[in-house]
Amino acid sequence: MPQIPRHRLQKKPLPKSLLRPIGRAISDYEMIREGDRVLVGLSGGKDSLSLLHALLHLQRHAPIRFEVAALTVDPMVEGYEPATLKPYLAELGVAYFFEAQPIMEMAKAHMGKPSYCAFCSRIKRGIMYRVLRDEGYNVLALGQHLDDLAESFLLSAFHGGQLRTMKANYQNDAGDVRVIRPLVYVREHQTADYAKAAGLPVIADSCPACFQMPTQRQHMKELLATEEVSNKQLFSSLLTTLKPLMEPEYYHSDPSEKRPDVAAIKAGNG
Repeated sequence: MPQIPRHRLQKKPLPKSLLRPIGRAISDYEMIREGDRVLVGLSGGKDSLSLLHALLHLQRHAPIRFEVAALTVDPMVEGYEPATLKPYLAELGVAYFFEAQPIMEMAKAHMGKPSYCAFCSRIKRGIMYRVLRDEGYNVLALGQHLDDLAESFLLSAFHGGQLRTMKANYQNDAGDVRVIRPLVYVREHQTADYAKAAGLPVIADSCPACFQMPTQRQHMKELLATEEVSNKQLFSSLLTTLKPLMEPEYYHSDPSEKRPDVAAIKAGNG
């Protein structure tokens, strides 16, 4: 497997405060194994870009050998220009797959406005699985972090009457792709701080259609932020609560597979 030259990688090293929880999550949930071919779902947000750099770092230093590549699905909405990532990935020397589909136009034709995010998430996931199969990758790495999991947990409890959140590592329903989330122990502010310090080419507001109106997920984010002001251990406690729900055996499939409106990738977060 060809090694990526060090001088072509992002020069700002990842802080240990970010690498440690990523490494611990990968170890705890056995996310990456010898010979895995990992494809990072790269939206261009701070989270997915940080995840990509973390996996490239681990690729160079981990005792096992695995491959890392990236995939962007462009839903072709005005204001979102992920094609600007192409020269950056070329500079990194990372294999990069780019799929453009008029997902928003498809959504307009098939669903009502409130269903845009759910429809888009399902279509994007299907495209990702197809690319993994066509290109011979067996692991899809997604950039959701602890804040995302906490929001999904509250959404499921408040609106779905279920104790659910996204899983750390699970097999898709077809059984041919593992989906991993190495950032499940990481806070959102950590990826934001790293992206800023490293000068990562973050694409702001990855999906303008989702930012045009307040969402239930945004309400949960604000609720958690308010509570954290007076309870500094909030997310530590939530992580303890969520760990059993992240296990693959807790539910056969991940809620983001079935209910993207509740537990899909948060637009703009990577």
